[in-house]
Amino acid sequence: MIYLDNAATSYPKNEPALRRALERYLALGASPGRGGYDRAVETEEMVEKIRRKILRFFGAPPGSHVCFSANATDALNTLIQGLAEPEIHLLSTRLEHNSVLRPLHHIKRNGLLEFDLVDFNLQGFIEPKTMLQYLRPGTRAVIINHASNVLGTVQPIAALGSLLRSRNIALCVDASQSAGLIPIHMEQENIAALAFTGHKSLGGPTGTGALIITPELELKPSRYGGTGVDSLNLYQPAPYPARLEAGTQNMFGILALEECLQTLPHQEQERRLKKELHLTKLLYEALSALPGVNVYGAHDMNRQVPLLSCTVDGMQSSDVGAVLDGDFDIAVRTGLQCAPLVHETLGTSPYGTIRFSLGPHTTQQDVEAAIRAMREIVTACRQEHTV
Repeated sequence: MIYLDNAATSYPKNEPALRRALERYLALGASPGRGGYDRAVETEEMVEKIRRKILRFFGAPPGSHVCFSANATDALNTLIQGLAEPEIHLLSTRLEHNSVLRPLHHIKRNGLLEFDLVDFNLQGFIEPKTMLQYLRPGTRAVIINHASNVLGTVQPIAALGSLLRSRNIALCVDASQSAGLIPIHMEQENIAALAFTGHKSLGGPTGTGALIITPELELKPSRYGGTGVDSLNLYQPAPYPARLEAGTQNMFGILALEECLQTLPHQEQERRLKKELHLTKLLYEALSALPGVNVYGAHDMNRQVPLLSCTVDGMQSSDVGAVLDGDFDIAVRTGLQCAPLVHETLGTSPYGTIRFSLGPHTTQQDVEAAIRAMREIVTACRQEHTV
């Protein structure tokens, strides 16, 4: 199989890192914070050490907290529900994934917040100055994805963060498509909260992620339960991270995150991104030259992650994906990619696009095979319509 769906989850995974994590996990035999014996205390200390590593990896300012989650969607729900209060206004964009759109709409329906969604321009970017026009006196935060999972466009986070900080508004970033691929420095880019997942560019297992919160942001708990501390208290403890973490943690996932992070210093992220964007450019140029193929995103490789979306005139995207899979053994994502408003704006709704997303194991031969396959599909489609 030629795997070109890394935006959904990376494949193959970072096997050496996961095997090291598994060996450590099997040797632990204790749950962090759930006992006073030596092994439980050591495990808790190990978790705290990993939190500090994550803070350093993402350049979080002093006093920040890491709250582990099941994935980026879970982290974003924790963030949005933690911010929600009557009369609070949040600002987001039409580029967002349903992991942001659905919590916003559900909570608004319950009367707990108001929000607006800013549109993107024809190149797939949010203009910071345009976003400022939507701010209200009650605007508390802006929630935006770092890189679009449909278009691949990377938003001007640093510029937006600077503008918002001067207005005392928190910038909250969904880094699902960028964490592990684009170096992020929260303090320098004025990011107040960062949600990320471990199973995409970080190369870790599914069911892992975290929300990083800087001292400027206060969130209410949205789930309640055991934390291993303050057990007499029948309410969720106020201190972080217990405030936002309930129940036994995914210890294997946490260890896997640590092992994967150690293999991705900033220089390695930059090297990988450069290589993957080179291949994305080859794919973009070839697909753009095919008659009847409409390519979205990937126009400026300096502002892009290695994915692009396209449609084929006369064919539904799901049919193109089925042919790529069945006839050419090429795996891609088709449809709306859980981001329906992007497709409404692009005019590709309700059938969506064919999304190619490259990863660290993608080769030039893989890309050339995808180009040949698309050329054959387009040629067959045009011949059929001519007849």
